[in-house]
Amino acid sequence: MESKIYDALKIRYIKLHFTVAMLEDTYLPADKVSALRGGMGEMLLRANCVRDRNCADCDFESECIVRRTMYSKYRIVPQFVTTDDSVGYILECENYDKLFAEGDLLQFNLILFGKAIVYFNQYMQAFFALGNEGIGKEHARYRIVSVTNTQNHPLLEGDAVHMLNYRIQTLGEYADYRIRRMNRTGCQNRLVFHTPAALKYRGKFLEEYHIEAIWDAVLRRIYMLECFEEITQNVYNIDEFKTLILPDIVKQEVGRVGIQRYSSTQDRKMVLNGIKGYIELRQVPEQMLPWLFAGELIHIGKNTSFGFGRYSVV
Repeated sequence: MESKIYDALKIRYIKLHFTVAMLEDTYLPADKVSALRGGMGEMLLRANCVRDRNCADCDFESECIVRRTMYSKYRIVPQFVTTDDSVGYILECENYDKLFAEGDLLQFNLILFGKAIVYFNQYMQAFFALGNEGIGKEHARYRIVSVTNTQNHPLLEGDAVHMLNYRIQTLGEYADYRIRRMNRTGCQNRLVFHTPAALKYRGKFLEEYHIEAIWDAVLRRIYMLECFEEITQNVYNIDEFKTLILPDIVKQEVGRVGIQRYSSTQDRKMVLNGIKGYIELRQVPEQMLPWLFAGELIHIGKNTSFGFGRYSVV
């Protein structure tokens, strides 16, 4: 990979694979990311909040572990960022089953970026405590069976934590891996969206895919992570992108998806909307591939911390 591109993809990450076993027959919501995220936040608050959860007026706000893990702050703030949504982590769970028997397994992933990586133990303790408390309305209890890295090496075995297997990687390394794999298997120029994507194009949320919106969402997300990592190589300033001709979408299938969640901070039910499906492109320019592959890992669009915007290049 060219050095300039590699410099722009020095964003650090680690992806953790959790497997948990249910402790009783129970019911779980179809969308488990919202329940896991809400439960994780509640456990972090219980363990760390030294005031009354009134974050806006807290004199410890700048040092708060909950703020640093749930709502990681930028040192360099992108102009278009106006919300408190964190760029420091992504939760993934694409198991939509609702009924679980005692002993049934549930798998989910936690991806940490940049400075959030050092808070591994806080996230681990939160998910351990959440297993004792239970998730969802039924307070479904679980025990953690395993936590592994992307090479399937254990980080947790019983009560032992193997920090030697806590192997931090970069988006550039991931893109290199995907390019090598593509060179072996070939590329069909298809992007498959596994979770809903909430993408804006010309001020409106998309009802169907536009390659300009997808491409801009990839660059925007990478730029946000650059700012989070305090990397001065602005992805929007790469010269070869200024004359890049984007490939046409020759086929797409798309449907609108709404996922209901409860917001404890706003004390109301909300619906997160997006579109889900796939697109087929004409020949993808070689310059786009590292960025499209990086986008697989970091998700694109709004609500990424809820697992939105995950796609793969087939």
